[in-house]
Amino acid sequence: MKILAIESSCDETAAAVIEDGVKILSNVVVSQIDIFAEYGGVIPEVAARSHLEAILPVIHKSLKEADLNWNSIDAIAVTHTPGLLGSLLVGTLTARTLAILHNKPLYAVHHLKSHIYATWLNNEIKPHFPLLALVISGGHTQILYMKEHNHFEIIGTTHDDAVGECFDKVAKILGLPYPGGPSIATEAKKGDENRYKLPHPKVNELDFSFSGLKTAVLRAIQKEVGVPISYPSHELAKLLSEKQRSDFAASFQKTAVDILLEKLNLAREKYPEVKSLVIAGGVSANQKLREEALKMLKNNSEGHPQLLRGRSEEPRKDGRDERPEEIFLTFPDPKFSGDNAAMVGAAAYFEIKSGVKPTDPYSLNIAPRSPIN
Repeated sequence: MKILAIESSCDETAAAVIEDGVKILSNVVVSQIDIFAEYGGVIPEVAARSHLEAILPVIHKSLKEADLNWNSIDAIAVTHTPGLLGSLLVGTLTARTLAILHNKPLYAVHHLKSHIYATWLNNEIKPHFPLLALVISGGHTQILYMKEHNHFEIIGTTHDDAVGECFDKVAKILGLPYPGGPSIATEAKKGDENRYKLPHPKVNELDFSFSGLKTAVLRAIQKEVGVPISYPSHELAKLLSEKQRSDFAASFQKTAVDILLEKLNLAREKYPEVKSLVIAGGVSANQKLREEALKMLKNNSEGHPQLLRGRSEEPRKDGRDERPEEIFLTFPDPKFSGDNAAMVGAAAYFEIKSGVKPTDPYSLNIAPRSPIN
């Protein structure tokens, strides 16, 4: 099955052709990062206009690179939720029109599902069910439990900022360029991650909160440079030395990574039957996070991170299955961590295999904010 997939939920205009859920025939992404670097963040109206200019050329290029015409396409998939309203409209209206013109079944895909299924692309070790997925990006921070394909249970979520948003805001305070994740990761390599002690938010169970961490960084910088808390955050960067900037970047990154992995480890303890841990989304490309996650699970094999465990001889009182003897930790290939259309095609394929019916192209609507289901 060959699926033409379209992604336009934020500031990447993307199209891809995916065969049988895992084979990438083409994957074209036009990013707007250069446009928004000057502003330090995405401007929704500008993003939507940029999608309008790029969407049809991107789709045409995707078909050309796959060396296919419309007769060879079996279905169309598109991100319809969540995301920026104008950006989603461009992608979904294009997909709806193409589905009607070419008489192709249309599948509307949730953006978070796509990030999870990015792990199936270009990955020798495919995740095994049941699994836990930590989805971390500029707009989302959630832990999900999946007992099988297309079954998603949210067991942890952020109460406020997503971790990627926190990276962007801290980077702006430090005077680092947008997007904040790569900028902080680069700056952190020069710093001492133990120089500044930053707090871990106290939230219940598996939930997250990152607004407090952002404020803690702000207050720590104000204290370090000797200015009152009323001092404008956008003027702090010029008061920092290069050493201070690097140390703050490293200390913040370490704290954010520790928070994420503490929650994932707690989820692993609460769901001991899981066979795989998936860390996906744009922030999953962070090298510090990958290294610390591997340490957490102790890499006991060559190239395949896994934790070997023995089984308890005593039956569990809560009725859950015993822990598996091994648990695999998987990340998307870094080039699929950010927004792209290949992951949309992968998610759509597994939805189809799970029995999901096509969406009516005449009635499909967008949902800028919608929980995964």
